[in-house]
Amino acid sequence: QVRLVESGGGLVQAGGSLRLSCVASGGTFSNYRMGWFRQAPGKEREFVTAISRSGGRTYYADSVKGRFTISRDNAKNTGYLQMHTLKPEDTAVYYCAADYTYSDYALAQIAGYDYWGQGIQVTVSS
Repeated sequence: QVRLVESGGGLVQAGGSLRLSCVASGGTFSNYRMGWFRQAPGKEREFVTAISRSGGRTYYADSVKGRFTISRDNAKNTGYLQMHTLKPEDTAVYYCAADYTYSDYALAQIAGYDYWGQGIQVTVSS
């Protein structure tokens, strides 16, 4: 029903920046809250950030607050994750997620999202 495709990942040095994009198709993007999760090798997938349907509310994991910014452009069916001051511990596969939910309930949980992108690699070298 909803397809999400991430882009913009790659290899950067510590202290650098990257901007990830998430393009949605198959549904009305403005009806879905969205979030970003990441998973490092051998680790559990963890919450990074989320944004409400209209973009009026944002939430961040403590590990990225002040460095990462989530945003969305509903007219373009696209969400964004701007990452600054990247650290080696930010290295992971990053996943875009979306869910048809009216509230902010479970927005930081994997179970709070029905639709997921395929993931994109972000590697930060020291």
